[in-house]
Amino acid sequence: MKKILLLSSILISTVAICQAQTGAPYIHDPSTIAECEGKYYTFGTGGSGLISEDGWTWHSGAVRPGGGAAPDVLKIGDRYLCIYGATGGGLGGGHNGRILTMWNKTLDPKSPDFKWSDPIEVCYSDGMEDQDAIDPGLLLDPTTGRLWASYGTYFGTIRLIELDPKTGERMKGNKEKDIAIDCEATDLLYRDGWYYLLGTHGTCCDGVNSTYNIVVGRSRSVEGPYMDNVGRDMFHGGGRMVIAAGDRKTGPGHFGRTIIDDGVEVMSCHFEADFDRSGRSVLGILPLLWRNGWPVAGERLKEGTFAILSERRGYSLELGVDFVRMEQERQRFWQIDPDEPVKSIPNQKLEDVIGGWQEGEIAVRCSDYMFRPWQHWNIKPVPQAAGRLTGPLYEIFIDGTNRALTATADLQVSAKAFEGQDSQLWWIEQLTDGTYRIMPFAIPGQKDFNQKYCLYSAGDSTPTLAPYDFNSDNSKWNFKKQ
Repeated sequence: MKKILLLSSILISTVAICQAQTGAPYIHDPSTIAECEGKYYTFGTGGSGLISEDGWTWHSGAVRPGGGAAPDVLKIGDRYLCIYGATGGGLGGGHNGRILTMWNKTLDPKSPDFKWSDPIEVCYSDGMEDQDAIDPGLLLDPTTGRLWASYGTYFGTIRLIELDPKTGERMKGNKEKDIAIDCEATDLLYRDGWYYLLGTHGTCCDGVNSTYNIVVGRSRSVEGPYMDNVGRDMFHGGGRMVIAAGDRKTGPGHFGRTIIDDGVEVMSCHFEADFDRSGRSVLGILPLLWRNGWPVAGERLKEGTFAILSERRGYSLELGVDFVRMEQERQRFWQIDPDEPVKSIPNQKLEDVIGGWQEGEIAVRCSDYMFRPWQHWNIKPVPQAAGRLTGPLYEIFIDGTNRALTATADLQVSAKAFEGQDSQLWWIEQLTDGTYRIMPFAIPGQKDFNQKYCLYSAGDSTPTLAPYDFNSDNSKWNFKKQ
């Protein structure tokens, strides 16, 4: 395995922005992220678009003709369908808009097969009616194979139409249906018998003062009605919050969903303003959680000191060292004098225990959490090393030491001095139920980088590495901030 030599000290200046996509992720109204030949693509208003080789670092270069606004992209079979609004949205002072579709065999502008088909109009608004044909989103229904598009803005209703998944044309005889108001930039998705309509609520295009947020309703039918968590119809202004401003970014809009693995999903959007990037509009990718059947944005783990607790039992990941008792002046509970002043007992410190630790590599186990030094892990994202759609790599140290959590060749874990080995770097990804999976970047002796094994609670006190299984609590962990 190659080494990635990193100095922890260089992380200090990057922590503030490492939770956002790196590179130049500047875009407005991004389409749902599409994968093509090992790369990731998203397209935005004005014909702009971004490309990423790994899902973490983004740069310009995606090509979409036609200009216009707020496209969406969906792979159907071996082709990519793009839908976008040619005008509308008040652009140029009016709401007369057109929704167009076009196809391509590839999204790679350098490929000899790269060629967009001539656009086809599938609907329009005349600027007079209470409707605005812009901001389309696509859904290929996995239960029926039917293709649907939603579109519209605050100027009127959100509408639903059906398209032909073979041609991208409007289905003959299809009648548009109004399904929501008081939102725009909608997207449709299907999960576990429910259809979800996600809409962008609030004001846009005002930088740090934009109030955009994303709300959702759901229905048993793709044609609605879409109700929120308290029974309000989105056609009458309902909607449950999915994501609002936070983490020094404001104005999330234009939802997209990407499934990575069983129980591993991300949502994409733009933020109208990133306070750490001159208030620019940027691409955002966050964990997507499902709570009681409702989608909600998760959060990537940030730098800090944590207890790592197994979902299996709730035991704490710790060094396999001897328990060191703390001295305490004790009083039997039936002899306590209530008039005697109480004293604060300080936490056990690293210097109180480290002298008894063995040199070199130390095994790792799980045990009762006691907020002791051998249970405190300092976790740092390492955006310079690598990343993917779910986030950056992390280093995991016993706090105050250079002992790093390390994957071993026999599919075990230990703690030893950090040497910049790939086996000492970890993916930490929030799952759809809010727990986390922890996967080593590499395992010594294995040819390729690890995509299979995760930190696994094989027994209440026995952490190991084993194949990831979302249906088993053995694969899941939680973090308790210290």
